[in-house]
Amino acid sequence: MMAAGMPVDPLVLLAFVPASLALNLTPGADMMFCLGQGLRSGPRAAMAANFGIAAGGLIQTVLAGLGLGAAVAALPGAFDVIRWAGVAYLLWLAVGTLRAGPVSGTAVAMTSHAFRDAMIVNLTNPKVILFVLAFVPQFVDPARAPVLVQFIIFGLVMFAGGLVINGAVGVFAGGLGRRMARSLRFARVLGYVSAGVFAALALKLAVMERT
Repeated sequence: MMAAGMPVDPLVLLAFVPASLALNLTPGADMMFCLGQGLRSGPRAAMAANFGIAAGGLIQTVLAGLGLGAAVAALPGAFDVIRWAGVAYLLWLAVGTLRAGPVSGTAVAMTSHAFRDAMIVNLTNPKVILFVLAFVPQFVDPARAPVLVQFIIFGLVMFAGGLVINGAVGVFAGGLGRRMARSLRFARVLGYVSAGVFAALALKLAVMERT
């Protein structure tokens, strides 16, 4: 029987917030992706990538709440298929960045591409759903409310923190990148740096262990 009142204990939520913020402050793939997008395409693209990562993370949180994360954890083949799809996509982004040369194109196009690319990169990282599956259940009380509802609440809190932190990193990098991009030489360097970020993320995903 479910307990009456809020679906999540306020004291548990209070403990969850600093724990999730500490995790968001740890440099990882999401932060590096926003950094790369900011350097390459400016603050707006960095924020679009930030929202794309949050959207992908929320989808993975819902999937974990539905129990699909357990299937990924139990099936090595599914884990590897998702992982290598992510590696291929990141390498495709790296090559595309190198071929594009100095920053060009409209801000709207770069912004929409950044959101799409970030969401795909997040969804093709199986570690995200496995992490959610390992971290969030520590705060879930099945007797209080439906597990999926609690997963969504905790996911919203977790990715709201990520929006603030990754957004700050991306906007800072975007401002720096825009100033440097006024020089054609620096614009080329920024392209190489951004491509290097994507390639490094692909390498990290390729050598990633399941546990």
